[in-house]
Amino acid sequence: MHFNFKNYLLKVTNASACTEIEIIQSLWSGYGKISRYQLVGSSLRTVVVKNISLNQSSKHPRGWNTSNSHNRKVKSYEVETYWYEQWSQDSTTSCPIPKFLGSFSEGQNQWIILEDLNANFPLRKHTPNFSEMRVCLKWLANFHMTFLGRNPTGLWEIGTYWNLETRPDELQEMKHQELKSKAHLIDDLLNQCKFQTIVHGDAKLANFCFSENGKQVAAVDFQYVGGGCGMKDVAYFFSYCLSGSELEIYGKELLDFYFSELQKAFEASSSKIDFKALEEEWRGMYPVACTDFTRFLLGWMPTHQKINDYNLKMVNSVLSNL
Repeated sequence: MHFNFKNYLLKVTNASACTEIEIIQSLWSGYGKISRYQLVGSSLRTVVVKNISLNQSSKHPRGWNTSNSHNRKVKSYEVETYWYEQWSQDSTTSCPIPKFLGSFSEGQNQWIILEDLNANFPLRKHTPNFSEMRVCLKWLANFHMTFLGRNPTGLWEIGTYWNLETRPDELQEMKHQELKSKAHLIDDLLNQCKFQTIVHGDAKLANFCFSENGKQVAAVDFQYVGGGCGMKDVAYFFSYCLSGSELEIYGKELLDFYFSELQKAFEASSSKIDFKALEEEWRGMYPVACTDFTRFLLGWMPTHQKINDYNLKMVNSVLSNL
């Protein structure tokens, strides 16, 4: 273990000793790892540490080993650290996230020390049922309402990892010429909508941790948190959980559920916004958000299974109205 980091970890946790007991996962493209540490003499039994190495990797699973890719990754870890240091305390019990315990950097290495969620949120899901999907949508609705109208200072100005501005290489490779030519118009629609919030930016199922009874979730991985329309998170989440045929059948019902939870969060808040206007605008932005994510996939991996009839129908509808 890195000597200076070990001393810092012991200090912030008031521990007398620590041991790395498990590597939870490697970071995307070989930029480090997430580990669980056991503590001795601390009020905390374990903590989770995200150890980031900012040396340029050559391990991208899709071969996108470009300077754009590396610079995006470096900024994403800077944003995530800033999120935990300066923003995370504003997240409420209605949209729980791991408590931030400290961050340390030396040279090309960074560490983020976080609460271990396993005590209260020990389960991970790979194929969720509709009840579990609703729990995640409830988290997203509360998160979006909590941060509605906030200026994303220190975060990505435009959140999500597929944001057009950060993906010039993928846009260049895209073969769908009409979508390619109108990509900036679609991006503008999302960026210029009246009601903006902070989006998680990578709201896939793997980034939600479930309680034992499956009725609550906490979210992790805030590398691409930033400003945007809440529909970006919702469209992306749907694409991860449902096939095109399932979206045809259940998409509207789940979207309605999201907005019912968003309204509950609004009613529990002190917000003075016009909720009907928000809902009307964001419902109109849902197919635009689907199209925006499909734009990324068509450039990044045009054979991806998420490019299905449902999303292509969204693309055609949006393009015909531009």
